[in-house]
Amino acid sequence: QILGENALKSMIRAAFSNSSIGCPIPAIRTTTRRLAQNSNFNAKKGDRTSEEFSHNRGPVSWAAFGLISVACASAVGYFQVERERRLEKAMGKVVSNTYRNGSEDDEGWSPNPEFLAKRKWKLTKFGWFPEEDAFGGAGKPAIGGPWSLVDLDGNLVTNKNFEGKWLLLYFGFARCPDICPSEMYKIGRVMDILIKEQPKLAQKIQPVFISVDPARDSLQVLRDYGQDFHPSYVFLTGSPEQVEQMAKKYRVYVSKADETEDGDYLLDHSIVVYFHDDTGDLSDCFTQSMRPKDVVEKIIERMTFVPTY
Repeated sequence: QILGENALKSMIRAAFSNSSIGCPIPAIRTTTRRLAQNSNFNAKKGDRTSEEFSHNRGPVSWAAFGLISVACASAVGYFQVERERRLEKAMGKVVSNTYRNGSEDDEGWSPNPEFLAKRKWKLTKFGWFPEEDAFGGAGKPAIGGPWSLVDLDGNLVTNKNFEGKWLLLYFGFARCPDICPSEMYKIGRVMDILIKEQPKLAQKIQPVFISVDPARDSLQVLRDYGQDFHPSYVFLTGSPEQVEQMAKKYRVYVSKADETEDGDYLLDHSIVVYFHDDTGDLSDCFTQSMRPKDVVEKIIERMTFVPTY
């Protein structure tokens, strides 16, 4: 650019100082215009290059991005720690009422009492934890509760009469053609195996048959019915209201089926054996598909269960 300006000045001086040089003024103007255009083009090119470089570079550097990542990670970690701290504090308030002045005076706590039974909590070196049982961390279902029925001698019997015993509860009816006798026989086989292999445990177990057909299962009918099964069985019945209340607490399904014109009928009902521990709490449930040896294994496992903390 400097060289072009000097040449332009020399040409102008030559044009006005020496008339013999035939350099017309329009030629000078043309040369000046071209030099100016080249100068503007170079300036614009340099500006465009600077803009492109600035655009490719971006508004955030790698160092700034790293600082932002560290700040975000720190914030997430802080909120997680704070959340856990508040949960532990809230849980301590919920479960600490289980033990007051070192003595247990509460039935426990459940997140949903309608479906899950209350669980008692204990303070360990790791914090508050539910008392460990065979059902695991999920908790046991909300099945069972206080009840009262009548035995074969006409005496009122409640769940309190069986404290200290492990109960095998089965709901059925005396006129059941096949399923009830099959399940009753299976429980008898379970008792025979336990008496032979685990006599001490067998002494603590009480099989109980509960009639869901109080309208037809009188005391005499149940006496005759019981002669065909294991001698350790206890047979209970009661008023329709008593039986209905107990069946509801154990979530037992009962419905009439195949009723004839003369009033005879069968009953559809749940086919489950409920196993209660010596404190009256549900310990396990045995379904129809389980074999006697499977039930025996479960009973031994539940009765010899030792918590790890």
